[in-house]
Amino acid sequence: MSNPIRKVTILTTGGTIEKTYDEMDGSLANHETVIKNRIEQNLRLPYVKLEVKSLMNKDSLDMDEQDRGIIHLAIEKFATYGNPIVVLHGTDTMQQTAELVEKNMSKCEVPVIFTGAMKPLGFIDSDAIQNVTEALYASQIIKPGVYISFHNNIFSVPGVRKNKAFRTFERI
Repeated sequence: MSNPIRKVTILTTGGTIEKTYDEMDGSLANHETVIKNRIEQNLRLPYVKLEVKSLMNKDSLDMDEQDRGIIHLAIEKFATYGNPIVVLHGTDTMQQTAELVEKNMSKCEVPVIFTGAMKPLGFIDSDAIQNVTEALYASQIIKPGVYISFHNNIFSVPGVRKNKAFRTFERI
């Protein structure tokens, strides 16, 4: 008996999770999405087919309402395919984008899970792989809606915020 292949769409927007270090100039910035290769190298997902789409490569502090609109429209579009969606987003304004999506979704028929990281994916002590793994898992078992998945917690939106002192998210 074989297990069915499940599809998950990952939408990348930038943020700390995807920042890369440039050895030439010493900068840490968003250049291009690196997540797909890293997930495939580090995670064993024999029954999951990932579709990774890069929407933008921005620090979330540099995002404006137009950027959030682009993210919302992409989620609306990919939700019509019926597969769960994981959105990689910077943590500083993640809850703003998630709340906009939750408020403006015409009808949310798939799980939409936002996640990010406090340290870039390429750092040894990064929380990126943990958060992405948990978001991928949650996307397959949770009911449709908009959520933030972070540090072994899943929060329904609205009602969540970043706790800068503890470097995580919490319910409000």
